[in-house]
Amino acid sequence: MDTPFRSGLEGVIVAETEISHVDGANGRLIYRGGYHIEEVADRSYEELVHLLLYGRLPDWGELAATTAGLMKQRELNDAARAALAGLSTSADPMDALRTVLSAQGAQRGVAQPTAAEAIAVTAAAATAVAACHRHRQGLPLPEARMDLGHVANFLYQLHGREPDQAQVRWLETYFVVTADHALSPSTFTAQIVGSTGSDLWSAIVAAVGALKGPAHGGATVEATRMLERVGGPEHAESFVLDVLSHRGRLMGFGHREYRRYDPRARILADVCQAANPGYHAVARAVEDVALRELARRHPDRPNLTNVDYFAGGVLSGVGIPPDFFTCMFAAARTVGWAAHVVEYVARGERIVSPASRWIGPDARAAWRHQ
Repeated sequence: MDTPFRSGLEGVIVAETEISHVDGANGRLIYRGGYHIEEVADRSYEELVHLLLYGRLPDWGELAATTAGLMKQRELNDAARAALAGLSTSADPMDALRTVLSAQGAQRGVAQPTAAEAIAVTAAAATAVAACHRHRQGLPLPEARMDLGHVANFLYQLHGREPDQAQVRWLETYFVVTADHALSPSTFTAQIVGSTGSDLWSAIVAAVGALKGPAHGGATVEATRMLERVGGPEHAESFVLDVLSHRGRLMGFGHREYRRYDPRARILADVCQAANPGYHAVARAVEDVALRELARRHPDRPNLTNVDYFAGGVLSGVGIPPDFFTCMFAAARTVGWAAHVVEYVARGERIVSPASRWIGPDARAAWRHQ
C-alpha cells in the first residue's frame, strides 16, 4: 500500500518534543515544563532561555549562570565583523543576518549541538541584528554592555543610547512570546540540518534562510503595511469592506493551527496599546470589523487574530523599522530553533529523510522505445 501523500506535510507527525506544544483547537501555546504562554509572558528572556534549554525555570544561581553565558557570547568575532563590512549597506537585512551568523559560527569549530552552543548562538543573533541595522546606517556597533540584560543590551547596541526601560519590557515580552512555536517551517529546517550530524550554527543559518521566505517570516510586515493604509480608526469599516469586496486578504487573521484567538496576539495587543497607542487604536478598530465580517462570510473557517497582527505595533513602538521585523523574529526565535536541534540530537533520532512520490514518465518504457 502506498504511503499517503500530504502536501506540505500537513498533519504528519515527524518528531516528538518537550520544547513547546501548540494546542490549536483550544487556542493554547504551552512551553516546556507545561507552562502556558500567559504564565511566562512577564518573565525575563534569560529565564525563558533557561526554560527552553533545560526544561525548568531557573533558580537564582541558574539564572545568574544563564545570564552570564549570554553576556559572555555577545561580541561578534573578527570574521563576522569582516563579513558584514563586505556587504552593501543596502543588502537585505535577512541576507546580512545569515552572512554574519555563518561567519561567526565558522570560527568556533564546535560540531556537537549543545545547550552551551545554543546560548552562544542566541547571544550572537541579537548582536548580529543590531550590527546589521547599524551597518545600514553607516554607524559603528557600540561595544556590548555587561551591566545590561539580553534585551536591554540589544536595544542599546541597536540605537546607540541608554535603553528606555519601558521599551525593554515591551520588547522582552515580544521575545518571550515568540521564542518558540513547535515545529514551524524554520524550526523543522534547523532540525533537518541537525539530524545530519551538522553543527548547530549551520542549522541556525538554514533556519534563517527558511524564515526569510515571505510565506513564513513576512506576515508581520504585511500586517503593518496594511494597517498603515487604513488612515485612522474612523476608516476601519470602509477599509475592511473594500478589501473583502475585492477578494483581498486581511493580513494578521487566520492561522494554520489555531482555531481560536492566538494567545500570543492577546498578550501583544496589551503591549501594543502601551508601546504604540496610535497603531493600537487603528488595529483594534480594524480587528472589530474584520472578525465580524470574516465570521459572517466564512462561518465554517476560523479566521481569528494571529500573532503578527499586533507584533508590528510593538516593534515599531521600540524603534524597529519594518524591513527589520523578520530579523527581530529571528533574534527571538533562535533559542527555540537551537533547543529543538539540541533535543533531537541528544535523543539520537534518525536523520530526517522523507520519501517522495514519483509522478514522472515511466523511465523503463521510455528506454525501450529508444
